Amino acid sequence: MSIYEGSAVALITPFIENTKEIDWRAFESLLDFHLENSTDALVITGTTGESSTLSDEEQIKLIKFAVKHVEGKLPIIAGTGINDTRHAIKLSQQAEHVGADALLIVTPYYNKASYNGMLAHFRAIADSVNIPIILYDVPSRTGTSLTPEQVGILAEHPNIVALKDAVGNLDYTRAVLDIVPDDFAVYSGNDDLNYDIIALGGKGAISVTANILPKEVHDLCRLALDGQTEEAQQLNYKLEDINRNLFDEVNPIPVKYLVHKMNRCALSYRLPMVPPSEESAELLDTYLGLIEKYTI
Repeated sequence: MSIYEGSAVALITPFIENTKEIDWRAFESLLDFHLENSTDALVITGTTGESSTLSDEEQIKLIKFAVKHVEGKLPIIAGTGINDTRHAIKLSQQAEHVGADALLIVTPYYNKASYNGMLAHFRAIADSVNIPIILYDVPSRTGTSLTPEQVGILAEHPNIVALKDAVGNLDYTRAVLDIVPDDFAVYSGNDDLNYDIIALGGKGAISVTANILPKEVHDLCRLALDGQTEEAQQLNYKLEDINRNLFDEVNPIPVKYLVHKMNRCALSYRLPMVPPSEESAELLDTYLGLIEKYTI
């Protein structure tokens, strides 16, 4: 089953500039921004949300706050993956308890689990909850990857219903789509491949760019899903440079800088994340006119 079709935003977590505590007022404003601009689902406490520097308590508070504020208007997908299976189970169960609609579970990093250990990790988490799970494959960050065969095996579990494909290789995407059931959703995890993955049969994207251009990413996904190829390709071309340059430095450094420049949050990160270099900031500033054109 599809948790959603279209564009899910991998939402940043805003922090207060001096204290580095969560800025709840800014977080609420960001939720409203996406409710007003056609975002199809919200991913809370994922990589772009700097989950690795959030405490368990903070993660659950963010998920609970989003669930309460959104009031069922959009699916809330909670990033609860971690390389300790027991810890991931605890976080996943807590996220379910506070109302998350689905979970995003990354491959276990650093441990570099064996083939069977990887399967056992995801199955143990899926067995522990009653809400759907999106597998998250991002080898550039984790040093590990699911094979298409493993995705096919895990897709047999009733709670494992989708994959966030951030592998960056369309041959991998094709192989996954060839092996999984028709009702198993594949979502693009790289904004520069959103159109391509949908064209292959994907159901949408989990997008970083949607933090700053939510309506445009939604429209791109919708046009591609509806088979309006020419219009989708034209919009994809317009977003091509910004999709690429949002990863000029490690995510979420660039995108959070632009959300700050849109006056939606302070320029505040938790170490080891720091603001972009002067050179990167100058490049990112060139997109402010494009963002203003689309969002005002």
